[in-house]
Amino acid sequence: MAKRGFGPSRNGSADDKENKKPLTKENLKKGMRIFNYVLPYKAKFIIGLFFLLLSSSTFMVFPLVTGKLVDSAMGKTDWIVNDINLIALGLFGVILLQGIFSFFRIYFFAQVSENAVADIRRGLYQKFMTLPVHFYEKRRVGEITSRITSDVGQLQDTLSITLAELFRQVITLVGGVVFIMVMSVKLSLFMLATFPFIIVLAMVFGKRIKKLSRSTQDELAKTNVIVEETLQAINAVKAFTNEFFEIKRYNAALNKTVRTALQASYYRGAFVSFIIIGIFGGIIAIIWYGATLVQNGDLTIGELLSFVMYTTFIGASVGGLGDLYSKLQVSLGASERVLEILDEQHEEVQESEPFSNEASRVNGNILYRNVAFSYPTRTDVQVLKDMTFEIRSGEKIALVGPSGAGKSTIVQLLMKFYDLQGGSISIDGRNIDDFNLTHLRHNIGIVPQETILFGGTIKENIAYGRPDATTEEIMEAARKANAYQFIQNFPEQFETVVGERGIKLSGGQRQRIAIARAILKNPAILILDEATSSLDSESERLVQAAMDELMKGRTSIIIAHRLSTIRKADKILVIDNGQIVEEGSHEVLSEDNGIYSNLLKLQLHQH
Repeated sequence: MAKRGFGPSRNGSADDKENKKPLTKENLKKGMRIFNYVLPYKAKFIIGLFFLLLSSSTFMVFPLVTGKLVDSAMGKTDWIVNDINLIALGLFGVILLQGIFSFFRIYFFAQVSENAVADIRRGLYQKFMTLPVHFYEKRRVGEITSRITSDVGQLQDTLSITLAELFRQVITLVGGVVFIMVMSVKLSLFMLATFPFIIVLAMVFGKRIKKLSRSTQDELAKTNVIVEETLQAINAVKAFTNEFFEIKRYNAALNKTVRTALQASYYRGAFVSFIIIGIFGGIIAIIWYGATLVQNGDLTIGELLSFVMYTTFIGASVGGLGDLYSKLQVSLGASERVLEILDEQHEEVQESEPFSNEASRVNGNILYRNVAFSYPTRTDVQVLKDMTFEIRSGEKIALVGPSGAGKSTIVQLLMKFYDLQGGSISIDGRNIDDFNLTHLRHNIGIVPQETILFGGTIKENIAYGRPDATTEEIMEAARKANAYQFIQNFPEQFETVVGERGIKLSGGQRQRIAIARAILKNPAILILDEATSSLDSESERLVQAAMDELMKGRTSIIIAHRLSTIRKADKILVIDNGQIVEEGSHEVLSEDNGIYSNLLKLQLHQH
């Protein structure tokens, strides 16, 4: 899938330009799919449109009544009501009605937009949770989260403001033209003849200013990059005595920004001058021609005032339509990117069944038969090649080998993070493809190399292994994981907030929380992925003891760099270049003059 439009850029304008979609029939058809989320609230949407029509209609009546008020003051009105006070009261009534109608319009559109957008966010988040791992390997987290934040925010603006504003401007434009035509065809034709010239020039100026403003922002973003880079690498700048080189680089970038900004301000100044001369010149021309019509008796002063007001409304509508068109283009781009995510192929995960359901528990006999695999992002590199091995229930096996040999891939395939390219993996004689995915992963627990904790409390993090666990079960899991003692030393104990990604805990403490989580889950199959590789000796001893407790009575797969942690394994598989090159116990393999023996000697030499 194309990655076009993904991710926030350094400046909003450039990003908007990149994310705009032309309003073609095909793009509109695609974008309209997002309105499926509005359908449950269509009654409120229709009511909102009704109040929009009423508020726009009362808005269009205002200039007409204002003109009649002036004519009434001069005794020249042909209306049924000639009383100046009654007309003024009527004018106030028009404004009052418009205020009431506008309130209900905003109220109903807000209900539709808030609910529809919440549904879109729910749908996106549910999709995020059910997308396969390889989807996340192709995209950065920032790119993905911008779909649920900036893109959905853009859609919310469209549903709550832009669409209503578009309808209002169109009603104002059409209604205004009808009103002025009824008042005076001659003056209308005169006004419409001058209008296109002003609008075309305004659009040309506007486009040029927008382009220069974007260039200014781009240049400013470049200067910010220089600041960011140099401050992050300030030690390198000073070590190479490049302080003045960087100052010159920053000054050159800043001078370019100033030049672009001044060019933009030149056009802005010219544009403002043109608007003042063009718009007000046009209005003067209309008033002049209208005054001649008043003089000839073809028009009243009140009608001329109404006409000028309608002309102003029409001008504002035409000017606003350009901006609304641009916003709709951006919204189409946003809706397409949201729909791209919603159309992604997801995993068939289900609502979790009770964790303690023993009937769905596997025994843990695992067989890899002729397994071949390449990552979806690197199909030309074969990570595993025709791999076959067996693990019996309750057995502890260790995977050893250099980085990139395929050790972590073996366990990721067991959890069905990826699909095999060849061969099969079975548990208890049943192909893992035949398992319900949620059921399969329920039976597998993992203690990763880098423990990721959530920002809540220690209790919540341990309970992540089984959300329905009791406080006593959580405490028992902590005891078995050698975590209970350090937890009790915190003032808030189990209610201690661990901070983002567990930053308030040490590596060993985080690892023991992860082990407690796995103990609470009580899986039939356990994966320990480099679980002690980054710990000091004391933490390693405590974590190792906790892991020994965790491995009791389970099929365990241990991935380790430190060979001291796998001496007790029933079987060691030495993986190199995607194949099993050695197999046997620690004693047997250490006697052979192979890869394992050489790794062991190397580690003993280092210590």
